[in-house]
Amino acid sequence: MKTRMMVFLAALLLSACQHVAVPPVSGEIRDLRSGQTLTAQELLARLAEPSRLIVGEQHDNRDHHQLQLWLLQALGERRPQGSLLLEMLTPVQQQRVDDVRHTSPLPSDLSGALAWQPGWDWNLYGPIVRFALTQPYPLLAANLDTPEVRTVYAKPPTLSGTRSNAPTVKNELLAQISDSHCGLLPESQMPAMLAVQQQRDRRIAERLRAAPMPSLLFTGAFHARKDVGVPIHVLDLGEPKAPTVLMLAEQGAEVTSAMADYVWYTPSTPPQDYCAQMRKQFGKPSGQ
Repeated sequence: MKTRMMVFLAALLLSACQHVAVPPVSGEIRDLRSGQTLTAQELLARLAEPSRLIVGEQHDNRDHHQLQLWLLQALGERRPQGSLLLEMLTPVQQQRVDDVRHTSPLPSDLSGALAWQPGWDWNLYGPIVRFALTQPYPLLAANLDTPEVRTVYAKPPTLSGTRSNAPTVKNELLAQISDSHCGLLPESQMPAMLAVQQQRDRRIAERLRAAPMPSLLFTGAFHARKDVGVPIHVLDLGEPKAPTVLMLAEQGAEVTSAMADYVWYTPSTPPQDYCAQMRKQFGKPSGQ
């Protein structure tokens, strides 16, 4: 009788494991703290434990968004999901999101109903949003509204916290801002751009702290980074432990244990000379 019961329980466990679909994207998964290579199932088991999880993405990488949807669905099968937060949603959209959650079926023009911002490719984010809106947990805005960004840019506020004010953090972010704008930003604009970046990090951290747990955040790679992004703001706001970070990165990108806890390397995409196009269109900034 005892043997039959053990076989029955083993069969149940096996069927539960098999219910999780195979990841839609191949790649190498690594635990950056130990250097160990993980299977997708091993990664899921580890990501199901933390109360706060951040997944960093490359915004225009389709593989990353497919993996995010897979993670959201697979983690939901392992434990109840408390909330999903998106950098791509702003506070002014939150009421629209809440209203749509109580609509069945969902509107045919879902992006229009949510006033989805055109800067975020709906073809990439739509499947994630559509799935989340059918679930019992809330979908939450994590970014600043446009008027808030303008206010920060015009008059940068003082940022509290020793970690987020460290010179190494600010210098790394300034370098990233310059690179992302192809070196075309005038030096005079850099402090304001840095303030906007860090106020976004602070807002995301505040929203993550307030969100029902276990919480999951999808955001850009620099916002996700443990050494310069949202995690240090979570600590500066008084939390004793930083969120766990999984970074989605293309093969060949440098992701260290200082930046994330885990990395999932996806196939690299053909490079586009974006900066050459920008320089041709706008030229060099004055003073350079």
